[in-house]
Amino acid sequence: MTRRLRSVGLDFADAAPLRLAFTAESAAPPGAVFDVLADVAGWPAWFTAVSRARPFDIDGRPHREVLLRGGVRFVETVLAADPARRYAYRVDETNAPGLRALLEVWQLTPSGPTAAPTPVPGFESGPGDGASRGAGTRIRYVFAVDGTAALRWSVRAARPGIGASFRRAVAALTARGVSP
Repeated sequence: MTRRLRSVGLDFADAAPLRLAFTAESAAPPGAVFDVLADVAGWPAWFTAVSRARPFDIDGRPHREVLLRGGVRFVETVLAADPARRYAYRVDETNAPGLRALLEVWQLTPSGPTAAPTPVPGFESGPGDGASRGAGTRIRYVFAVDGTAALRWSVRAARPGIGASFRRAVAALTARGVSP
């Protein structure tokens, strides 16, 4: 059953009852990372949790429909698409139980040869992570959620898996972003 969620704005990233934030480095420059994020239909090629994604417009405003492996479906409104800087969307409808509001924000900042990578628990930096390149990108992903107590508990318990999924996605996104 599809349910409508509470409509939230970008400020929800700081005000949500539960916020998970992850950071990783990409060797791709911010513009290339943004282009991959903004190519909604291309998400299944680099984010393995996504089985299908399609963009559409309502009254000239960009939206997305995303189907995750396992059958969870989201209808989302793109709230920010700032080239080379930020890509953010909120979930408007879903079949996932327990959700009341969900916002995801991908913040992009250039990383240079003097910028040390931000440590991410459970992730070791190494060659190819973008830390030693001047044209790389530091990607900060914020997953802001409100929901039932059971959902919040589940999301907290899933934090290591969400972080690992994010890091795998950044590695695949990097490969896609630096490929011709």
